[in-house]
Amino acid sequence: MTTRFDRPRIEAAVAEILAAIGDDPSRPGLADTPRRVADAYEEFFSGLGIDVSALMGTSVVPADSGELGELVVVRDIQFRSVCEHHLLPFLGVAHVAYVPGSQIVGLGRIPGLVDALASRPQLQERLGEDIAGALESAADPAGVLVVLDAAHGCVTTRGARQTQSSTVTVASRGVLADPAGRAEAMALIGRVSA
Repeated sequence: MTTRFDRPRIEAAVAEILAAIGDDPSRPGLADTPRRVADAYEEFFSGLGIDVSALMGTSVVPADSGELGELVVVRDIQFRSVCEHHLLPFLGVAHVAYVPGSQIVGLGRIPGLVDALASRPQLQERLGEDIAGALESAADPAGVLVVLDAAHGCVTTRGARQTQSSTVTVASRGVLADPAGRAEAMALIGRVSA
């Protein structure tokens, strides 16, 4: 997937928004705002240019049965994304679990996958499904579980203004969609590190 980041267009749009809210985009405090917003958007949406299957391709390796283990859990992966409904950020933690099939995934690649998929205009529900789907496609595991816990700018800073709330979503596949398998993975995710 390739995208073209159109910096001049973003800067022009931000200047227009500033004028539309009744402020002067050329005043000293706002003069550099269009450039700053374009810088932020380039980072926030950098995942649009990442081919997730290529990203995962080099990190999945065949494994002997003795190397597979029963369950792999990577907890507390911090992420940030931007809600596609209001273009406001949401910040959270991802917990990703999978039961290997005949392949294992490089552990460092899982946070990279979360970051690549979060760095797009997103919905939290879809983000979890995208992460689970990418792992399933790349490694053909026996099961996948993705738990996301995030605070949304559209909930904390506008409308309801619930500054202490967070949203938890779950996406599961295979044996980790089964209640018993899911319960074991959830218990490991919830266990506090020593």
